[in-house]
Amino acid sequence: MKKGKYFEDLACQYLTSLGYEILIRNFHCRYGEIDIVALEGETLVFVEVKGTHTGLEPAERIDYKKLSKIYMCIDEFLKEYPARECRVDAIIIKGNQIEHLRNISL
Repeated sequence: MKKGKYFEDLACQYLTSLGYEILIRNFHCRYGEIDIVALEGETLVFVEVKGTHTGLEPAERIDYKKLSKIYMCIDEFLKEYPARECRVDAIIIKGNQIEHLRNISL
């Protein structure tokens, strides 16, 4: 199993345990990919998942360039599926620990 899929599976389990509804995994567009699109109540949540990786800490790999691509993907997504409220979260997985960063921005 690929590490990325493993971390995304853990993130989906975590979000589901908090009451989120997972709508789409791996939304692709010409700008890149959104790992998870979920619904928390009435809020559409776009989730970037990062796990332990050699070199940089997982959260450090969500830089300005990565966030810019995520926001362009969100614009594409919202053209097809308009939403009133949305936000971007990150799920950072290091070993057995899951850190949920809510409402990250550029």
